[in-house]
Amino acid sequence: MSTTLTPILTKFWDDPQSWTLATYEKNEGYQALKKALGMKPADLVQMTKDSGLRGRGGAGFPTGMKWGFLPPPDGGPRYLVVNADESEPGTCKDIPLMMAAPQFLIEGVAITSFAIGCNHAFIYLRGEVVHVYRRLLRAVEEAYAAGYLGKNILGSGFDLDVTVHAGAGAYICGEETALLDSLEGRRGQPRLKPPFPAVAGLYARPTVVNNVESIASVPPILLHGADWFSGMGTEKSQGFGIFSLSGHVKRPGQYEAPLGITLRELLDMAGGMRDPNKKLKFWTPGGSSTPLFTDQHLDVPLDFESVAKAGSMLGTRALQIFDETTCVVRAVDRWTDFYKHESCGKCTPCREGTWWLKQILGRLEHGHGDEEDLEKLLDICDNILGRSFCALGDGATSPITSSIQYFREEYLAHLEHQGCPFDPRESTLFAKDSVPA
Repeated sequence: MSTTLTPILTKFWDDPQSWTLATYEKNEGYQALKKALGMKPADLVQMTKDSGLRGRGGAGFPTGMKWGFLPPPDGGPRYLVVNADESEPGTCKDIPLMMAAPQFLIEGVAITSFAIGCNHAFIYLRGEVVHVYRRLLRAVEEAYAAGYLGKNILGSGFDLDVTVHAGAGAYICGEETALLDSLEGRRGQPRLKPPFPAVAGLYARPTVVNNVESIASVPPILLHGADWFSGMGTEKSQGFGIFSLSGHVKRPGQYEAPLGITLRELLDMAGGMRDPNKKLKFWTPGGSSTPLFTDQHLDVPLDFESVAKAGSMLGTRALQIFDETTCVVRAVDRWTDFYKHESCGKCTPCREGTWWLKQILGRLEHGHGDEEDLEKLLDICDNILGRSFCALGDGATSPITSSIQYFREEYLAHLEHQGCPFDPRESTLFAKDSVPA
């Protein structure tokens, strides 16, 4: 595997005015839209299928296939909704992409809307990121002013309006049907499926819901060809992706590379661990909702199939790196705090289960309880996994079951020490003396 990065979506992030339309146009901006408007919509859908582009939001579902699920036009509206509600701990690729180069997303929205016959698209953004909201609104304004959005785009007869909607800050709204309910003004909770959004989505009309990075990848694919994109990555996980390295590395940040690169190669590019004397202890391949990996997984190719075969999920490629100063019980306890708080309460396994997981983990972290609590944790996880209404419950169990699998002795050490044997100040990225015990 080549260790060469593939700067495509990140190509001009270091430009002093990277977010402006002028900078984007200097970097092939909107050439793909001009090309798309001269093609048949069905050919655009087929091109996306041929490229092998899979959803970049976590699930990895083939993007072109999702577009193809829409029923034949019936004269009524159909919608494109971009899921920009990035809010899982550790996941941080869509926010910087929208901040540094929002026009990639807007051009992708225009091309996708033309391909699926949509005349009104929505970008659902996490409401807390006000700076990104303002930047997106400004980028949409610029695109309207230049004639890339609005009526009769570039003289093609195609009309498109884009609405940027700021959510109220609920992790559950990252689930596509909860997002649609929220967008309609209802409480964000998952819908029962079927019907799927492709048949009855926003306002009960055919709807495509795609992730930011998925849609932003469409213009480069159209401009350079499906073969160019499928020539990168692996046989079944084609193309490039943004890998977000955070935690105990020298140079955390966004690394855009072909799928199938390994953490060992990415760590080399990131300058290695923050302290070369401290070993890698555990890491997440796809954000906090994916089962943990350890140093024995350094050479697992980071593609959908290889990561799944090794027992985890590629997810959002949020690589959180932890060295041996970190208490795995404490880390998992903090993540579980998040899932308990963000559970929407619609289904019993997740609503009750995440609460009980937090109670038991909190006890163990402080050295209370006994070894039977580990079996109780696994039992509760087993009653949540596959039984909750959406994937939030499943995600809450992943770090717990995998941490017990790889670090059972560390849980027992908390009981032996009657407390956490780790100094939390050691694992912070700050100077040790500046952090209270």
